[in-house]
Amino acid sequence: MDVTLHLAQDPEADALLGRSPLAALTGMLLDQQIPMEWAFKGPATIAGRMDAEDLDAHEIAAMDPEAFAALLSEKPAVHRYPGSMAKRIQQLCQYLVEHYDGDAELVWKGVEDGQELLKRLQELPGFGKQKAQIFLALLGKQLGVRPRGWREAAGAYGEEKSFRSVADITGPESLAKVRAHKQEMKAAAKAAKTAEK
Repeated sequence: MDVTLHLAQDPEADALLGRSPLAALTGMLLDQQIPMEWAFKGPATIAGRMDAEDLDAHEIAAMDPEAFAALLSEKPAVHRYPGSMAKRIQQLCQYLVEHYDGDAELVWKGVEDGQELLKRLQELPGFGKQKAQIFLALLGKQLGVRPRGWREAAGAYGEEKSFRSVADITGPESLAKVRAHKQEMKAAAKAAKTAEK
């Protein structure tokens, strides 16, 4: 895996995401309740604070939980909720160590069917169906992981030329389109809620 992603909008952080399966999964895990760029810059920030070139699932899984939480809490914090996200990242790494010998790429490497890949992603701690589908779309659209039926398994996120999620961001222009789509969805949800009252 060695592609250029543009999710953090930061060259170093994006380079790490493009070459490190664990960094990409961790960025996806962090992508909630904070701006997307902040989430996807997180893996590079964590690696830097651990004095490492990349994230290591074995090392993170074995770290003292309080020490790892403190690492994420340092200013600027990696997430709005650094304590709970530190716990989630450690759970993800522990799962990867137990099931994939710590190699995140094995989650999708050699998988021949989109539904099977979606199932594997949903089994990861912190990955519900939507997050799993978005990551599956990212794998297919930008990382060249395209098992049979991957677009269908990714649902609407797998659609070609859509601007729904991080899977569709290739630079500032597409980022703006995805932001606009998310704002439309929020406004529609808000309007639907108001209509219910």
